[in-house]
Amino acid sequence: MKIYLTALLKCKPGYAAQIKPILEQLVANSVQEAACLQYELYQDNDNENQFIFHETWQDAAGLEQHTQQPHYLQFGKQAGEMLDGGVTVYKTQRVA
Repeated sequence: MKIYLTALLKCKPGYAAQIKPILEQLVANSVQEAACLQYELYQDNDNENQFIFHETWQDAAGLEQHTQQPHYLQFGKQAGEMLDGGVTVYKTQRVA
């Protein structure tokens, strides 16, 4: 069953320009994964520190493999101190 995921993250004030290329690299690497059907990054128009990921994964196993990939782990190391709180993740099913 496909997994539709939305992830919200906020960086600390003054870090938006610094974290953005790290997030863009995460997208570039993630879309190459076999189980990745969609991986898009958005930035809030009203708050430059707020970023939103919209992801679609082939299945739960593919999403689990994603979280073990070197580029995903590297993202955590690079961006961790710039984040303002944790990442909020919504795993959903398509309703309509």
